[in-house]
Amino acid sequence: MTQHTVRIWDLPTRIFHWALAISVVALVVTAKLGGNAMEWHFRFGYAVLALLVFRIVWGLVGGHWSRFSTFLFSPARLWRYLRGTPHPQDHIGHSPLGALSVFVLLAVLLGQVCTGLLSDDEIAFAGPLTRFVSNAVVGQATGYHKEIGQYLVLGLVGLHVLAIVFYVRVRRQQLIKPMLDGDKTLATPAAPSRDDAFSRIAALVVLAVSVAGAWWVSSLAVAGF
Repeated sequence: MTQHTVRIWDLPTRIFHWALAISVVALVVTAKLGGNAMEWHFRFGYAVLALLVFRIVWGLVGGHWSRFSTFLFSPARLWRYLRGTPHPQDHIGHSPLGALSVFVLLAVLLGQVCTGLLSDDEIAFAGPLTRFVSNAVVGQATGYHKEIGQYLVLGLVGLHVLAIVFYVRVRRQQLIKPMLDGDKTLATPAAPSRDDAFSRIAALVVLAVSVAGAWWVSSLAVAGF
């Protein structure tokens, strides 16, 4: 049988994936350590904010299989996948179940970062947006960030890891290697993701704008307006 090697994940998507994973782990560790580690907690929070903004934009203009349009599946498609009758393309990029987990994780992480920007520990650290909202909103955001959001993130990350282990060990699907080198070996041809010098320069521009936006948000804590 002829095998086809196809570029599925472009380099910007792969770097985003691993950078986000490292940053989320760092956020959890620094939150548990507390004290002076909270300064790094905020820094990694801004890093995650920049990464999420980047991924949202890259989901619109990035490589073919990184675009949201290629893994925005209908409930019927998800149901067929769960019943064991998947579409032939369900195993190329994100599967319907994998796509659902991606959207949920991105939403939960975005909610956690945004509530962090509005949180106040009433001791030494406060988010840069706390002075723009009422005390009631700050209290609600702080409560969610500490009591609900962090456990949602931990739970979803745990499920994500277990799902990867299941699909790699039981289903024998390629998941980790393509996220390292970008390529998948497929039984049938598929459209590759663009991953050339131009797309990588475009990704750098998007990342630079995302980082600048996160830096601007962080500066609101000390800005005079």
